[in-house]
Amino acid sequence: MAGTEKAVFKVFIKGSIQAVWHEITKTDEPQEAFFNNRMHTSGFRPGGTIRMRTPDGKYTSVVGTILEFDPPHRFSHTFRFTNLDDPECKVTYDLKEVPGGTEFTMTLDEMTAGSKTAKQMKQGSGMITATLKRMVENGKPSMGVRAMYVVFGLLMPLMTPKKSRSEHWPV
Repeated sequence: MAGTEKAVFKVFIKGSIQAVWHEITKTDEPQEAFFNNRMHTSGFRPGGTIRMRTPDGKYTSVVGTILEFDPPHRFSHTFRFTNLDDPECKVTYDLKEVPGGTEFTMTLDEMTAGSKTAKQMKQGSGMITATLKRMVENGKPSMGVRAMYVVFGLLMPLMTPKKSRSEHWPV
């Protein structure tokens, strides 16, 4: 697709494919690997919606539609930041059992070249893969990531536009 970007992030995780799958699809608590957002969904099936919300549910940072859902190997969905007017892109998570653990690949595709979305996605994906690895292997994010989440929590009401309030983004 002309005018779009693609980026691939891969990490080896010393943990079962089921443990990694659980971390990327859990809805009952915040996903600490994904900026401490909690996933809300209308159902894990193609056509189902996802909303990534703050732990208190007041703000929705990401919206998307599920494209593929093949447990525990592939999860793909569209992706759009609610605070930006950029077109949606696509995120695909591929999990593969390998000796000693799981190979996790996150592919960002169809990002509008040079957009704020592309820039933020590429910057955040390294932290996401590193934090996912740490969550599965150690049970918690690094001290630096945890401190960042505290700061996010304090600044969220001051820095987040009204259009990102969850009332505007039903599941």
